[in-house]
Amino acid sequence: MRISMGFFQLWLISLVTIPFLCSLESVNGIGANWGTQSSHPLPPETVVKLLTDNGIQKVKLFDADYGALKALGKSGIEVMVGIPNDMLATMASSMKAAEKWVSKNVSDHINNNVNIRYVAVGNEPFLSTYNGTFLKTTFPALQNIQAALIKAGLGPKVKVTVPQNADVYESSTGVPSSGDFRTDIHDFMIQLTKFLNDNGSPFTVNIYPFISLYIDSNFPVEYAFFDGNAAPVNDGGTTYTNMFDANYDTLVWALQKNGFTNMGIIVGEIGWPSDGDRNANNQLAQRFMQGFMSHIAGNKGTPLRTGPIDAYLFSLIDEDEKSIQPGNFERHWGVFSYDGQPKYALNLGMNNAGALIPATGVKYLQKKWCVMKDSARLDDPSIAQSVSYACALGDCTSLGYGTSCGDLDERGNISYAFNSYYQKNDQADEACKFPNVSTITKEDPSKGTCQFNIMIEPYYGGANRSFQSIWSLLLGLVMFLLL
Repeated sequence: MRISMGFFQLWLISLVTIPFLCSLESVNGIGANWGTQSSHPLPPETVVKLLTDNGIQKVKLFDADYGALKALGKSGIEVMVGIPNDMLATMASSMKAAEKWVSKNVSDHINNNVNIRYVAVGNEPFLSTYNGTFLKTTFPALQNIQAALIKAGLGPKVKVTVPQNADVYESSTGVPSSGDFRTDIHDFMIQLTKFLNDNGSPFTVNIYPFISLYIDSNFPVEYAFFDGNAAPVNDGGTTYTNMFDANYDTLVWALQKNGFTNMGIIVGEIGWPSDGDRNANNQLAQRFMQGFMSHIAGNKGTPLRTGPIDAYLFSLIDEDEKSIQPGNFERHWGVFSYDGQPKYALNLGMNNAGALIPATGVKYLQKKWCVMKDSARLDDPSIAQSVSYACALGDCTSLGYGTSCGDLDERGNISYAFNSYYQKNDQADEACKFPNVSTITKEDPSKGTCQFNIMIEPYYGGANRSFQSIWSLLLGLVMFLLL
């Protein structure tokens, strides 16, 4: 999930989970979302090897990052490149801009053996919380990109799509058969969906049971998983036992009612975060992700639409610079941590190992941490300001009730904040000079489930990467002086 607050309001759903399987049937080419909003991203070549080692055959990007696309060349991995929402107006108003974008970000890379198959025009542009911001630009942008692909001779090979949040459809009675597109955007959805269908393009939807649980405390927890612990829901003789199937089939009904019976569907994002909320931890994430993989194994499909389910897990790797406006969990969707290490046991059914294979060749900074001095007093007046700016420019989303570091005492919380800022700034000495209250230690302060991370070495391959930590440190110093 990017910076979306929307969720699918379906109460019907219950759940079936097939227990963890040591041997999982092959899934129809599972994909993964590769986001790049990280202060210290892994080198693209490392990520591509991570994908191939784990048998992940498809990848979805949120932009057209040059480094990522270059690394994907000759890998054979199927790629969906993205046009961010803030570029829709430009693509909508200028055919020339659309042609230039396609030439630079699609044609050039295909010529370098990148297997680009889709262009995602926007990301959840009709999300209800956007209040119609992108309603008037999404469709013309889609038309121009499609025309540009055809002009470039890529029409048959590369298809356009528009990833939508599941809130673009709804059920008036709470069962899938009542599904239809949201009333306020119904005409826009028909126009856009018809264009996609006419051009042989799929409908892409992001489905998030976790968001429903996060936003609504009354949401029945077991409906989000696949364990069979919730009562089945009957929809005119069709039984639903999990939220995913019910949500997916509500879309199928919406498509059928509006004349798109056989339209292809891609699940663009589906996942569960591992930290940042009381319902976000490794145990629940593993339960959901393995349950989903087991559920779609064997290509059974859903009650209304049998056959393979085309899906992209969200997400591949944690991103520590994502917006936390939707919630602190936003930086913890990865099945791999920031350094490419698996967070939990997950069998994708794509390799002989039956488990996730970690990234290789990852280089870390020195084993040292920035913590609160033993001699520092908790009532020191500089503590609050120091922690405030450390968290503002570091990442304190693992602190708080129900999180991985929720059991730390006050000193532990302060040390975590200091170390987060210190590591994010490449362990620069200046990043651990909180006035009279911080010190550098070589003794690992990690405790229980709370990991005080050591940052990986910075990757300077991308544009402006070499100045990133310098600017971050300077900004931090300025903020501190202002405080």
